Amino acid sequence: MFELAIKTEARVQSLDITPRIEQKIQEIGLKEGAVLIFSPHSTAAVTINENADPNVQKDLLEALERLVPRTPSYSHAEGNADAHIKTSLIGPSVLVPVEAGRLKLGPWQGVLFLEFDGPRARKLWVRPMLPWE
Repeated sequence: MFELAIKTEARVQSLDITPRIEQKIQEIGLKEGAVLIFSPHSTAAVTINENADPNVQKDLLEALERLVPRTPSYSHAEGNADAHIKTSLIGPSVLVPVEAGRLKLGPWQGVLFLEFDGPRARKLWVRPMLPWE
């Protein structure tokens, strides 16, 4: 398993981490299998979505804000209850196949780290998995 350091610069932010994951896959020599990408934070998530048009990431963050607004009406008193809920909706991890030393994603897809309570220094745990065939 390896760890990636992530530094976010805003309270809510989407970062494309695809190139960093692929670089590590190539460094360790994983040719076939999968990688589990996990965020050990309760206010940051990982997802896969379109990565060709940056407006998709913007739309995703704006839609989540409409669904779960940042308001003082939550019982959780730290002021980041919306971040906890958004993280639960998106999820802390993705499992991505690896083929020929590259992430096996659709033509427009990328792996995105979603920050909901930044800016912060974050980390991701990435666990290579060997083929199960």
